[in-house]
Amino acid sequence: MTDRIHPTAIIDPKAKIADSVTIGPFCVIGPHVELGENVKLHSHVVVEGRTKIGAGTIIFPFASIGHINQDLKFSGEPSELIIGEGNTIREYVTMQPGTKDGGMLTKVGSNSLFMVGVHIAHDCIIGDNVIMANNATLGGHVHVGERAVIGGMSAVHQFVRIGEHAMIGGMSGVESDVIPYGRVKGDRAFLAGLNLIGLGRRGFDKAQIKLLNKAFEELFEGEGTHEQRMARLEEVYGDEPAVKPLIEFAKKKDKFPLCAPRK
Repeated sequence: MTDRIHPTAIIDPKAKIADSVTIGPFCVIGPHVELGENVKLHSHVVVEGRTKIGAGTIIFPFASIGHINQDLKFSGEPSELIIGEGNTIREYVTMQPGTKDGGMLTKVGSNSLFMVGVHIAHDCIIGDNVIMANNATLGGHVHVGERAVIGGMSAVHQFVRIGEHAMIGGMSGVESDVIPYGRVKGDRAFLAGLNLIGLGRRGFDKAQIKLLNKAFEELFEGEGTHEQRMARLEEVYGDEPAVKPLIEFAKKKDKFPLCAPRK
């Protein structure tokens, strides 16, 4: 044991622990765990399963990372949980590995904040610079784009996609795909417009935001079928870098419709 590892911590000798890792009192580390440089575990953290945690990630007490997922079809397959660098994972967060039906992988990006009680279920894919507020929960197979913000007490249905730069209001029940830059709210979430404040904070200029507003109106208020509106969007805005993520996201509509404004 080094002076960075508390003597009450239980660490399987097969675990791969970088020399600069700090492990506090009463932590438990399983045999297939890999902890990168400068990872810090406060007291009472459990990391199990085939879990890899990137450099500089900090995990607070009573988080459960990598334990067996809650999918009843899970039969012990050697699936993984991979967590990127520079994340802050607060108290009582749960993150669980993937399943054979979801690519065998749950993947969390880098530089994100997961506040108290966040739950990330099996087979979720989370981008970089994401914020999930207290007790926000993701069902299985959810994809969250980079710089999305998911408000406290909100719940995202399994297989739903959340686009980059989207904002999910607190206590929202999200049952449909949320477009990039979208802002949704409500107990059964509806699209309330674009995340204009977030776009401004992240360096989008007025011209880009104006284009996004026009594309938004065409997508949800234009005439014709979804396919016809998408064709017009591609024709008019297909070469615009700011609008392209919205177009690509909307084209991939699969299991669920796009979350739409209230009529």
